[in-house]
Amino acid sequence: MIPGAFDYHRPKTVDEAVGLLSSLGDDATVVAGGHSLIPMMKLRMAVPEHLVDLQDLDDLKGISVSGTAVTLGAMVTQNELIASNALAQACPIIRETALQIADPQIRYVGTVGGNVANGDPGNDMPGLMLALDAAYELVGPDGTREVRARDFYDAAFFTARSDGEILTAIKISAPPAGHGWSYMKQKRKIGDYATAAAAVVLTMDGATCAIASIGLTNVADTALFAEAASAALTGSDLGDAAIAEAVAAAKAITNPAQDGRGPAEFRTHVCGMMVQRAVARAAERAA
Repeated sequence: MIPGAFDYHRPKTVDEAVGLLSSLGDDATVVAGGHSLIPMMKLRMAVPEHLVDLQDLDDLKGISVSGTAVTLGAMVTQNELIASNALAQACPIIRETALQIADPQIRYVGTVGGNVANGDPGNDMPGLMLALDAAYELVGPDGTREVRARDFYDAAFFTARSDGEILTAIKISAPPAGHGWSYMKQKRKIGDYATAAAAVVLTMDGATCAIASIGLTNVADTALFAEAASAALTGSDLGDAAIAEAVAAAKAITNPAQDGRGPAEFRTHVCGMMVQRAVARAAERAA
């Protein structure tokens, strides 16, 4: 189908972009890479009167790694996440996750900011950012504020970002050296959204799991931070009993839709398998 008519704006600065959003109000929609928005426009599920394109905002395109402090500009592409050796050294699960998003053509254009900002439960980065306890920097007419990823997602396509704000950066405190990580994703075909996926980050203290964090993708109307599942692993030896408890806790918070990826019960089962496999892989890497 063909999108509805709209006016196109391409600001050169963040202030100009925020000014456009303020003046145009609810009739304006931000576009970054466009891989979520444009298909919705073609289906007339989104009919913005004004499109504010962020492609020329160079201030939003950098990757900064300083010790454990990692900052990702919102307009950094998935391919740039994959190509950054500094990022791979500090937080390798970001590269692993980005490599499982869509296909190379999309990864060259799709942005990390767009992936986390629009609240699509099928996107891969939100669940990862929940596991990493990331913070999102938002700039609007009232200035700059930060919102934790774990407080950002309200429902499918509804987030804590107000209509006049732009997500400009993602801030992460990288896990300590020697941590374990894994992003496990089951999908129908290469490039598809997940039937279910799990991000796991572990820090070990000898044979004991000192810190565990689990994020879930596409098994509810938002990405999920599996707090009880993470707690089940923390302080354990990551033995079968602890993993089984974590899997059960993760499955208990899911509420997936029944769709072409399978019945809800099947998707919840797959979620449990992804958690089990991701924990095992993360533990191997931590060792």
